[in-house]
Amino acid sequence: MAMIDEPLYPIAILIDELKNEDIQLRLNSIRRLSTIARALGEERTRKELIPFLSENNDDDDEVLLAMAEELGVFIPYVGGVEYAHVLLPPLETLCTVEETCVRDKAVESLCRIGAQMKENDLVDWFVPLVKRLAAGEWFTARVSSCGLFHIAYPSAPDHLKTELRSIYGQLCQDDMPMVRRAAATNLGKFAATVEPSHLKMEIMSIFEDLTQDDQDSVRLLAVEGCAALGKLLEPQDCVAHILPVIVNFSQDKSWRVRYMVANQLYELCEAVGPEPTRADLVPAYVRLLRDNEAEVRIAAAGKVTKFCRILSPQLAIQHILPCVKELSSDSSQHVRSALASVIMGMAPVLGKDATIEQLLPIFLSLLKDEFPDVRLNIISKLDQVNQVIGIDLLSQSLLPAIVELAEDRHWRVRLAIIEYIPLLASQLGVGFFDDKLGALCMQWLEDKSLFWFSVIIVVISA
Repeated sequence: MAMIDEPLYPIAILIDELKNEDIQLRLNSIRRLSTIARALGEERTRKELIPFLSENNDDDDEVLLAMAEELGVFIPYVGGVEYAHVLLPPLETLCTVEETCVRDKAVESLCRIGAQMKENDLVDWFVPLVKRLAAGEWFTARVSSCGLFHIAYPSAPDHLKTELRSIYGQLCQDDMPMVRRAAATNLGKFAATVEPSHLKMEIMSIFEDLTQDDQDSVRLLAVEGCAALGKLLEPQDCVAHILPVIVNFSQDKSWRVRYMVANQLYELCEAVGPEPTRADLVPAYVRLLRDNEAEVRIAAAGKVTKFCRILSPQLAIQHILPCVKELSSDSSQHVRSALASVIMGMAPVLGKDATIEQLLPIFLSLLKDEFPDVRLNIISKLDQVNQVIGIDLLSQSLLPAIVELAEDRHWRVRLAIIEYIPLLASQLGVGFFDDKLGALCMQWLEDKSLFWFSVIIVVISA
């Protein structure tokens, strides 16, 4: 009798613990699902365990999150991909809960399962699931559906593909901003699965609707889609459909949208080609570098080297460098810090002469900035300048400022200088190190702080 009842024991424990008031017991039970499934076997897992999970109405988000994660890797325990569809009902339920992280994990698990399902099973089980979620009464279901279209679409027959494209278009015009945000977020992934003929017509029409949404949170997500769509389109189509949107977005009334454009702009330059970049995107980028919102200038300043790399040196010097000079004395310390973290990379782009004439004064200005993070960002990238102008000019122009920083009142700046000493020594040579920096190292060794002493010993031994 004991042998007969033994297979029932794991499922009995699971049911008892899932109903226990102690959340930790419920969590432990969920995290042991794979062990329980192995004990039950594939058939009983399909017929007993999965239906039980589908009916489970636990109201604790941590338990639901763990369940959504476990089910995503459960295909082997239900009999392989042939039976993968039995995992869809509990995950469909989890896609409708209120907690965002649970829904996101359920969508992630559904995508993982759908990617392994057979084509006919996708049509029979996965596509109907997507349609049910998209027609859900609660916005949570519709939000979740947006992340599943790129899995359902490729295997669908033509009539279902037409229906799926239409449904996605409706989601992009949903009354709830949360749904439209989800549609905008996932548009790039969905578009990548759509045929080119429908991409240019239907998907671009959907995209244009999102770019004109009255909610800035939707528009800024549409900006993210610009880069993804730009890579799918031919250059001429990208110029016709994406470029005007980006130019308009760079002047959007919402600073959050302009911030997103500043982050994405250099990727779009690669998609549209050199001539549209020079004519349209360079002026847009200059506007962003001079934006009245510090957050936008921070984002734009952080991309200045990447942007310059896709321009000719002449264009960079003519249009971007004047903005860089302005940003080096920006009223926001965070803008200056963002600039300092990348500006050294402009030296190889502009070349030796422009670096000496134009960039070195900016470097010196930032090395003397009152904000320590600005000085630290310059110090950490000096080797990029050395490769362009050579050690003689570097030592004449920047080294005095570096030696001065070695006595900075901020310990992080002094520490950065100490850590940079081995690199400086290798670049300057033994003679220069002994003459200029050796005495400085000995002075640091006299520091009474045990911390500083240990740091210096490590640096010298390096």
